[in-house]
Amino acid sequence: MTDTVPHPAVMSDESPSTDVRRIGPAFRTSHPLASGPVVQPAPTVDGFVETFLGELNYGQGTLLSQSTVNDQYLALARTVRRYLMADWLETGTRRRQAPQKTVGYLSAEYLLGRQLGNNLLATNLQDIAEVAMTQCGIDIARLRAQEVEPGLGNGGLGRLAACFVDSLATMDVPCIGYGIRYEYGIFRQTFEADRQVEVPDSWLSLGNPWEFPHPERQVLVSFGGTTETAVDVDGREHCTWTPDWQVIGMPYHYMVPGHRNGVVNTLRLWSARATQAFDLQIFNSGDYAQAVRAQTTAENISKVLYPEDSTPQGKELRLQQQYFFVACSLHDFIDNTLPADFDLHRLHERIIFQLNDTHPVIAIPELMRILVDRKGFVWDEAWAITRKCFAYTCHTLLPEALEVWSVELLGRLLPRHLEIIYRINEEFLDEVREAHPGDEMLVRRMSIIAEHPDRAVRMAYLATVAASKVNGVAELHSQLLRDKVLPDFSRLWPEKFTNVTNGVTPRRFVRLANRRLSDLITETIGDGWVTDLDRLRELEPYADDAGFREQFRAVKQANKERLATLLRVRDGLELPPGTMLDVMVKRLHEYKRQTLKLLHIVSLYDDVVSGRVPAEEVTPRTFVFGAKAAPGYHLAKEIIFLINAVADVVNADPAVAGRLSVAFPANYNVTLAEKLIPAADLSEQISLAGKEASGTGNMKFALNGALTIGTDDGANVEIRRLVGDENFFLFGMTEPEVEELSARGYTPSEVYESDPQLRSTIDLLASGHFTGGDRQAVAPVIDNLLHQDSFMVLADFRAYLDAQARVDAAYADPDAWSRSAILNVARSGYFSSDRSMRDYLERIWHA
Repeated sequence: MTDTVPHPAVMSDESPSTDVRRIGPAFRTSHPLASGPVVQPAPTVDGFVETFLGELNYGQGTLLSQSTVNDQYLALARTVRRYLMADWLETGTRRRQAPQKTVGYLSAEYLLGRQLGNNLLATNLQDIAEVAMTQCGIDIARLRAQEVEPGLGNGGLGRLAACFVDSLATMDVPCIGYGIRYEYGIFRQTFEADRQVEVPDSWLSLGNPWEFPHPERQVLVSFGGTTETAVDVDGREHCTWTPDWQVIGMPYHYMVPGHRNGVVNTLRLWSARATQAFDLQIFNSGDYAQAVRAQTTAENISKVLYPEDSTPQGKELRLQQQYFFVACSLHDFIDNTLPADFDLHRLHERIIFQLNDTHPVIAIPELMRILVDRKGFVWDEAWAITRKCFAYTCHTLLPEALEVWSVELLGRLLPRHLEIIYRINEEFLDEVREAHPGDEMLVRRMSIIAEHPDRAVRMAYLATVAASKVNGVAELHSQLLRDKVLPDFSRLWPEKFTNVTNGVTPRRFVRLANRRLSDLITETIGDGWVTDLDRLRELEPYADDAGFREQFRAVKQANKERLATLLRVRDGLELPPGTMLDVMVKRLHEYKRQTLKLLHIVSLYDDVVSGRVPAEEVTPRTFVFGAKAAPGYHLAKEIIFLINAVADVVNADPAVAGRLSVAFPANYNVTLAEKLIPAADLSEQISLAGKEASGTGNMKFALNGALTIGTDDGANVEIRRLVGDENFFLFGMTEPEVEELSARGYTPSEVYESDPQLRSTIDLLASGHFTGGDRQAVAPVIDNLLHQDSFMVLADFRAYLDAQARVDAAYADPDAWSRSAILNVARSGYFSSDRSMRDYLERIWHA
């Protein structure tokens, strides 16, 4: 159940209401705030300094001479915020006066990155702010470094959501991003004895100037309990859900500015609170822990992003999180955003809820519950509305990532929703039987309810049944989604399936992250590319201009030096100068095949120390990894340990000094990505074909002038087609070849025995050479490679080394390499998230 929680100030008879809807007409016509926000004067350095000092004095309560760096950062952030707020209020006013269809983006993750630099860029205040801070005797770079990045996402899914809401604002498309305000977000990664250690990410500990709490828009969310169905005199069934317990969802609003267009959309993140946070009677009895137990239980819901779910308690908490934020979000739009007299039969004209993977799919039965139980719609009316209001993006091909919730857990936590899912499934299977009479095996395969090994709800199936459209996120992924993951559904509803290839925002990942390159591009073709990335094509002729290639190389070298300085200060790591920067940064998962990269490094090292290859014949390379492993993913954490162990030995061995080095900075995040990606020469995108949905890191690297070595997987297929085979290092099996090998029977130990270089490489690892002679320390990874190798690392090893030899040959010609890198930039404009949003608008949202 969801209801607005009255704010005490609104409820009190003694408190005058400040609700603008209740203010009398005399005030409305005479007060300048009544008709709209105050217009922000054009920014000047003096005005910026005055506002900054005012925020420092009256916001932080301190003088400039006595202020800390954090005081100064908060005052600067609030100063920039003031310039955004006028546009935010104006955007809201304009959209209320002329309502349009809104995108409700439902996502469990938003990996936003630092906000100060992005908001300075969006408001075109970068230069003014720098001069203003200089006049105040402050280094603005120090204030930028003070900001703590919100850890509200785990990887590509959350960063994609952040890119999408950025693009929608830049395109002036009404959008509300809905998610969870995790108190701790994704963990902060550290290394101890080369092993990953997870530390809570206290990103809110120093204050967050970018959020606006709105307790007056709180929502009540229910869990557990029982349902009771009664029949009225007209024969209509009415269901009452009596919950066991409830929590309050409190919204925090974040501004999402478009790029210098005066548009500011809203990101609304929900934080869980107890309905009765403190029991004074129990406290006075001396049981202090029990007095706040309800508060602790409620706040656990929004405490941590992706709680460890290897336990029943962890699974239940994850489901609580998912229902909590979608229940808050649907209630917020229907009851707090739409006019009170809005006809919900037309709901699809005002909102399309985009389900960002399976995490928010419980929103489907929640909307049905709202319409049937709260608003009095008959079932068929409610179902017709619901099927027009959702679209579903599938972000994976891995079975374990397609969420399945046990019937027992759903029935215990959300009994009314399970009843609704049962009825949706019953009517859907009747539809299947009608289309395919007599095919009960098909009916069983397509049932939303899985019967084995335990009864469970398949959330991807529920999403597919209810959604108006289902899309994959790259051409190959969408094809495999139709043909391999949901083939029965695509045959039943071929028109429902479509593709939207992912994209990244050029504002953050080129203009902000790579200012040197963006300045060079702007000097060459103008600044229109920032909001029209297809214009990068105008750079193509300059790939044949020797002077431009020299400038391009200078940008890359300066970015490498910037990264080296950062890693020296941040991590105590030294990057040798004058080497190729070979980078693999992404979530640590077996299918992404960091182990294949590791085998390449060890094989190069083995060649040198064994004497087979003179050190001077090895292309100088610095290998950089960045990856977090899920806390409960044991093998992934063992791979991280082994990478670090290899790095320790390689970096200390004089035999390969100046030729091979390995860096693994801890806690890879957006902030580090903004420095690392512009510096990279080679982008490693080496997942097993058919396993990566899309990838967005591959796009960021190409846009910043790195060449890709990769398989034909995910968006690599489209990158290679656009940049040209000669500017991409392709290797490995295709998806059909992977399927064929799997069907034929893959035995990794046979590959090991048949390739002497592979055998020597694995034997060196297994010998304990990199772990002080401790063979057991490497056994989990080696045993997995030799006896399971689910993602066929060994099968692609030889092709990968051959491709790396082509990389060496190409890198030996700096001029030709620069030409290829420039063409990668020029031909990657397709991978703008602005283009992705245009595709969603045209193919799915029809907004």
